[in-house]
Amino acid sequence: MFRLSLARPGARSLRPLLTAAVLSAAALPMTAMAPPGGQLRPEATLAAQPLPGGLGPCVPGHCPPDGYPPVHNGPVRYRDNGINVYVGGDFHVREKAAEAEGRVVVLGTFDQRKAAGVSGVYNVGEAGVGSRVAPPVGADWLTTGGNVTVATGQRLLAEQGVVRHAGSATGTIQSQRTIHDPDAAKPYTALRGQLTDASTCYAHPGGVTRTPTGTAVHSGGETLFTGDGTSMLQVFTVDFDMQSASGGQEGIRFARIPAGATVLVNVLGTNRTLNTYSGTIDDSSPFNHLRGRLLWNFPDATAVGFKGTGQFQGSVLIGNQSSLATVSLPGINGRFFTTGSLTHTSPPSGGGGQEFHNYPFDGNLPDCGTAPTEGEVRVLKTDEATGRPLAGAVFELWEETNGTTGLQTTGTTPDTRRGGTCTTGGSGACTRTVPPGTYYWLETRAPQGYDLPSPAHFGPLVLTRANASQGVSVTAANHRHVVPTGSLTVDKRDAETGRPLAGAVFRLWHETNGVPGLQTAGAGPDTPVGPGCATGTSGRCHFADLPLGSYYVQETAVPEGYVLPENRVSGPHEVTAANAAQGVTVRLANHRGEPDKGGKGGKGGPR
Repeated sequence: MFRLSLARPGARSLRPLLTAAVLSAAALPMTAMAPPGGQLRPEATLAAQPLPGGLGPCVPGHCPPDGYPPVHNGPVRYRDNGINVYVGGDFHVREKAAEAEGRVVVLGTFDQRKAAGVSGVYNVGEAGVGSRVAPPVGADWLTTGGNVTVATGQRLLAEQGVVRHAGSATGTIQSQRTIHDPDAAKPYTALRGQLTDASTCYAHPGGVTRTPTGTAVHSGGETLFTGDGTSMLQVFTVDFDMQSASGGQEGIRFARIPAGATVLVNVLGTNRTLNTYSGTIDDSSPFNHLRGRLLWNFPDATAVGFKGTGQFQGSVLIGNQSSLATVSLPGINGRFFTTGSLTHTSPPSGGGGQEFHNYPFDGNLPDCGTAPTEGEVRVLKTDEATGRPLAGAVFELWEETNGTTGLQTTGTTPDTRRGGTCTTGGSGACTRTVPPGTYYWLETRAPQGYDLPSPAHFGPLVLTRANASQGVSVTAANHRHVVPTGSLTVDKRDAETGRPLAGAVFRLWHETNGVPGLQTAGAGPDTPVGPGCATGTSGRCHFADLPLGSYYVQETAVPEGYVLPENRVSGPHEVTAANAAQGVTVRLANHRGEPDKGGKGGKGGPR
């Protein structure tokens, strides 16, 4: 079924966020993070920053340059390596739910057990219909800190991505790779506390309710949010269920919201339901136009229900780690971050195909961050000639701990390796979130077709409390591996006079069968190299672009008036890395034939 998406007008530059686990063990963000359990400042100052950990904006990949496209079912043209769905507890797929587009991170278990008699497929990463902005090919599309369980007869599809799980994996999982990694969710665990703290701060800074800038009125079959028309952070407080008195659907409408403003809706209460028909498949609804800067914040709720027939717009943050969110709306068009558990399902009656669609949050939220106690150390692997990111490089992160300048990985007092290896994915990045210190990235394996650099370590990268919000980064460029080739030149001369001879014909053979000497026939002959070559007036034949190895020169015809030598094969001639640049020259001579021999055959002419 179709889902609406909106290209956000006036999009600001996109900030980096969590890169893929960097495809080997996930990464943590580059922008400011509040420490788990840390005290958040209660100030209501507006800061140009997204959610904790940098969550929200698109992460290259290949982000849409002009905003996200509307919901469609066309080809995938863009890639977003940001997390679109974050679940601090367990993720349950039930009834007729269909898809979770974008990257999905679950700290607990992922359990797919849909209703009998319906489509048994659930997609993660790439959706058939959505923004069609998928994670990079080969990135982690689903990460779990627990088991992945798919019911018998059903399928979990992450076809071009990686399913990385800390627990067991049972059932049918179709992915590029399914990887058991006990630390799969470890890079994302701190985010749970950070999101809880941020959710509280957005709604209750300093323990009091944040002052709204507008009103939310529940009447006449809709909830009308009316802003002040000027503030670039529009704050609303809702302490009621957004549904009709009989529990039916109602509309959601916003008015007097300045262009480009961020809208923060704090929904208070322990049990909340949102039941709406608002939001359209196309971009005809003004509700859709707020999507990229609209955040629905549930700081207190233990139960949150999203239902109705609408295409719900905006991102969602649920801060209570004991909460259960139940989503049965046809479409959620925005990031969905819950610190509790999530059930994606369909209503008891009506259609199926419920979907999360991948759309970023680019709003400017209140500053709830203290100076972080950890930050990101990042390496970006690129092609030296083109600058494009390279997948397949393997790195280790080492911390300077032995007091000796530079990286020492061996000996009696080496520096300290932090974590396991990290393999770059499509973004070319490896990241770790670590305490302040001095770090080095050590490249242990180059991408296929590239040389390992020398030296193969990069740094020092000095992470401090002052720069931890931004993190520290280094670019590691690799040269494409060039296999040296050489050349062989035959210099044909008159045996008596030494003058060059034209018209001699040669065949070059590469020693490939491992048997000494030239074999031109039989079950395993050596390999001929290109066509034959006839000498010109210079008396030379040149064979270029030869792989390193042993070669034989076979003389197949001589100039008129000359005779073939008894041994028509010369060699082996070695083309090596040492002589590849200047090439190998083979000097051969022919004797004149006797007049009555017509210049053909014989052991050679008179001397």
